[in-house]
Amino acid sequence: MDHKETTRAVEAVWRIESARLVAALTRMVGDVGLAEEFAQDALVSALEKWPTEGVPDRPAAWLTTVAKRRILDRWRRDGRFQERMAELGREIAEHDGQAEFDAVLEEDYGDDLLRLMFVCCHPVLSTEARVALTLRLLGGLATDEIARAFLVPEATVAQRIVRAKRTLARKRVPFEVPAGQDRDARLFSVLEVVYLVFNEGYAATSGQDLVRPELCEEAMRLGRVLAGLLPEEREVHGLLALMELHASRLRARVGPDGGIVPLAVQDRSRWDRLLITRGMAALVRSLPPDPAQPRGPYALQAAIAAEHARAAVHEDTDWTVVAALYLALVRVTGSPVVELNRAVAVSMAHGPDAALPLVDALADAPGMEGYHLLPAVRGDLLLRLERPAEARAEFERAARLTRNERERTHLLSRARSCSAAAVPEKSEAGVPGPRASADLGAPDRARPSPRSG
Repeated sequence: MDHKETTRAVEAVWRIESARLVAALTRMVGDVGLAEEFAQDALVSALEKWPTEGVPDRPAAWLTTVAKRRILDRWRRDGRFQERMAELGREIAEHDGQAEFDAVLEEDYGDDLLRLMFVCCHPVLSTEARVALTLRLLGGLATDEIARAFLVPEATVAQRIVRAKRTLARKRVPFEVPAGQDRDARLFSVLEVVYLVFNEGYAATSGQDLVRPELCEEAMRLGRVLAGLLPEEREVHGLLALMELHASRLRARVGPDGGIVPLAVQDRSRWDRLLITRGMAALVRSLPPDPAQPRGPYALQAAIAAEHARAAVHEDTDWTVVAALYLALVRVTGSPVVELNRAVAVSMAHGPDAALPLVDALADAPGMEGYHLLPAVRGDLLLRLERPAEARAEFERAARLTRNERERTHLLSRARSCSAAAVPEKSEAGVPGPRASADLGAPDRARPSPRSG
C-alpha cells in the first residue's frame, strides 16, 4: 500500500471511529477539548507509522491504544493533570492504572456517543458553534471541510471550535445525558443541529451550488446513530424520516446545468426508492401509540414529505391533507414560515385567491422581512391570478434577497417570464400547471423556519 492509499485508509478509519474515540476519552478526562487533543495525537501517530508499518488489522483498537498511552503518560508526569482527574473522581493509581483504564474504555460506548451529542449541542454554545463542533467531533470532519461546506473562512470555523471547547470547559458542562425536562429541551437542541446540517445540504444558503449532498449524508448518518441510541424517542424517528424522505429527491431536484428543477416537474423515477422506504418506516416509528395524541413537529413535517412521496405524479398529491398537516404544524410551532408553507398548500388545494391573504398577513411577521421565499411565493400566487406585473416585482425582490446563486437565477428567470402570455395553464384538475410550480415555497424545501445570520 503506497503513501496515498495509507493516508486515505487513515482518513477513512478516522471518519468512522473518531466520534467513538473522542466520546470514550471524554468520559475519562472529563474535558471534550482534552479528549480531542489525545485523539488527534493518535491520528498523527497513525499518519506517521502506518505508511511504513502498514495498516493494522484492528485500526480502531490501534488508535485507542495510542490515545490511552498518551493519557497515562500525562497522568504520570503532570501533577496538575492528576489533580484534575482527582477532582473528577478519575484518579488512577500507578500500578493498576492501565488495567482500570482498559476496563473503562472497553465498556459499551453507545451511552458515550449520546453524551457527546448532548455536550456538542449544549445551549451555552451559539448555533454556529454547535454545528461546527458536532461536525468536527461526531462527524470527524476536518476544519477545512466544514469551512468549505458552509462557505465560510477556515479561520472562522477554527475559532468557533476553539471557543466552543473553552466555553464548555469554563461552564463545566458535565459529560452526561440530562434528565427530566432538561433532557427534552436538550434533545430538541440536538435534533435542531442535525436538521440545520441537513438543511444546508438540501438547500444551500449561499454559493453556486443548490445542494451539498455530503452534508445531507452526514446529517442522516447522525440521525441514524441517534435513532439507534434513543429508539423510544418518536421525534428522533420523525427527524430521520423527514431527512430521508427529502433526501430521496436530491437527484431529481437539480438539473444537468445545476439549476433548480421544481417539484411539479421533477422526474419521480429518479427519486430514491430505498430512502423513501426507509423514511416511511421511520415515519411509522414516529407515530404516537394513540392516534388521538398530538404528533411532534418533525413527525408532522415527515408526514407532509410522505404525501409527496406517495404521489406517483405531482397531480396526485393530496393537497387537502398537506394543508391540514401544515395547519397542525402551525399550531405546534407558531412559525410564520410554516404558515407560508401552509399558504402554498392551500393555494394548490383551493386556488391562489384563497392563499394570497394568508401570505399578505405574514408581511410584518417576525423574521420574515428578509426571507426571500415570502416574495417568491407571493409572486407565484400573483402570476396565477393573472397579475404578471406585480408578480415580476415580487420575483425580482426575492432574487435580491437570496444569497444562493442558483435560486437567484431561477427567480430572475421567473421574473422575465412574467408577461401576459406567461400566465400559467390550468390542469384538468384545476391545479396550476408545471410552469406555476411553487417550488420555492415549502413543498420542496426542508427548513421549517428562517435561519439567523
